[in-house]
Amino acid sequence: MMDKAGVDKTILFCSTPHPENAASLTEIETEMAALGKVLSGAHNKETNRIRLKKNIDDLTAVIAQYPNRFLGFGSVPLALSLPETKEWISSNILANGLRGIGEFTPSSDAQMQQLDTVFAAVQETAILPIWVHTFAPVTLSGIHLLMELCVKYPEIPVIFGHLGGTNWIETIKFTKTHTNVYLDLSAAFTSIATKMALIEVPDRCLFSSDAPYGEPYLYRQLIEFVSPSKETARRALGENIMELLQI
Repeated sequence: MMDKAGVDKTILFCSTPHPENAASLTEIETEMAALGKVLSGAHNKETNRIRLKKNIDDLTAVIAQYPNRFLGFGSVPLALSLPETKEWISSNILANGLRGIGEFTPSSDAQMQQLDTVFAAVQETAILPIWVHTFAPVTLSGIHLLMELCVKYPEIPVIFGHLGGTNWIETIKFTKTHTNVYLDLSAAFTSIATKMALIEVPDRCLFSSDAPYGEPYLYRQLIEFVSPSKETARRALGENIMELLQI
């Protein structure tokens, strides 16, 4: 997929469902049911720790196999104490050389509020970008809570995954006035949202495909097609994330 899209290097995230292995709608439904269990909070604290540790082990194994093609962001459990969260970041994110934290997909306002502990832990350990899903099931209320965290922790880069979904106007306006906020352009609600983001905040737009749900080739074409200039497209397709991660 990367070679076909002309992508040199990809940031991988952890994942519990694996729809890329599905060959039918029925198999897709099975994978989505696994995702639904995660989002609904069906797993308890200890089960989540075990699941996320396995996901990180899987991720780092792939990065070790193809170090010239992949970087990684690592998962952090919610509902841990501040000392537990700091220890997790040190042992599972920093020790593995991962470049950021996420994704988080808070399915309720309560879960979004739990991110405060993660932000505090990042503030006290190492400043890393935090990637948060902002499409459904996250609501505008949840996005407002995330915005409050961006204001509370202005040193921490925060990536709004999927451009805020149907709330893309609000997220673009907020990004314009808060320099620690970045916009992930994958799974955009509409192509005009991608276009407006590239026009309004060209230095903080990040190309992403949400693979395996989306195709890197198509998302690259979208950015190149709606971008106001070739320079803006170049920034979104790589220069912005390279500056953010200092690579």
